[in-house]
Amino acid sequence: MEKLAYSIKEAAQASSLSRTKIYELIRQGEVTPVKVGGRTLLLRADFEALFARSRAA
Repeated sequence: MEKLAYSIKEAAQASSLSRTKIYELIRQGEVTPVKVGGRTLLLRADFEALFARSRAA
């Protein structure tokens, strides 16, 4: 089963983007972090949508 959400570090590894770029995307509203307890998670679906938008542009 694939992960539904990633930590910041995991999102950077999975997307081949830097942590700095991940935080930039969050600030720009391109991906929305989800807080679960003390963890910050990023949804895989947000990254799939981001890459689909980038491909279309």
